[in-house]
Amino acid sequence: MTAARPAGGPALPVLDDCCAPGCSCASCAQAQARPERGAEERGAEERGAEERGAEERGAEWHRAARAARWLSWFSLAWMTAEGALGLAAGVDGGSISLVAWALGSVIEGLAAVIVIWRFTGSRLASEDAERRAQRAVAVSFFLLAPYVAAEAAWDLVSGHHATASALGLAVTAASLALMPALGYAKRRLGALLESGATAGEGTQNLLCAAQAGAVLAGLAATAAWGWSWFDPAVALLLAGWAVREGISAWRGDDCC
Repeated sequence: MTAARPAGGPALPVLDDCCAPGCSCASCAQAQARPERGAEERGAEERGAEERGAEERGAEWHRAARAARWLSWFSLAWMTAEGALGLAAGVDGGSISLVAWALGSVIEGLAAVIVIWRFTGSRLASEDAERRAQRAVAVSFFLLAPYVAAEAAWDLVSGHHATASALGLAVTAASLALMPALGYAKRRLGALLESGATAGEGTQNLLCAAQAGAVLAGLAATAAWGWSWFDPAVALLLAGWAVREGISAWRGDDCC
């Protein structure tokens, strides 16, 4: 193939046996279609590489991927119930950390949906899907922090008192018992799968457990000693932790 330059225009690729630039003969049409076929072939090669990558990962990796997906489904169901009950108890008792914790359940549910999406169908062995899921989980950390910080600061200034309720105590106690085991299991799976998204979701479960413990401590401190500052102060610390973990998840540090 040679390049011919029409008067006043750019060089056009033509075949050596073509009579003129811009020729519409079958040979020239075939030559001009080659780049499109090349793009299709590259796409097919990339898909084939992902499929081969999935096969090469082995049975253990696939078992871990299934476990991560099912744990995320369990988390989604749990967070739905936990968020609804915690929000009702927090509004009734006037506890900002309990309300923030309940809203955090919504964010954790979002992270669970992201991990389910990550390990479903053709995305199973896709590095691009992992990067997108990892960034999405990082964003989910950032969604919670501003609300918690603003409401906690307001409670600190106003001296608002939170009150305990049987429902709030029961829900937070259940979370404190379950979330650490769930979080550590997901972080181990994240390390095995080299999945920052899975590890980040596990960290959110640990954050949920820490916040549940803080809520219980805050309610107890307020009831026993009148420490109205304790509940929002702990919420501020947890907001800072959420930002820190969000940055770590965005960078991909969680999977290491």
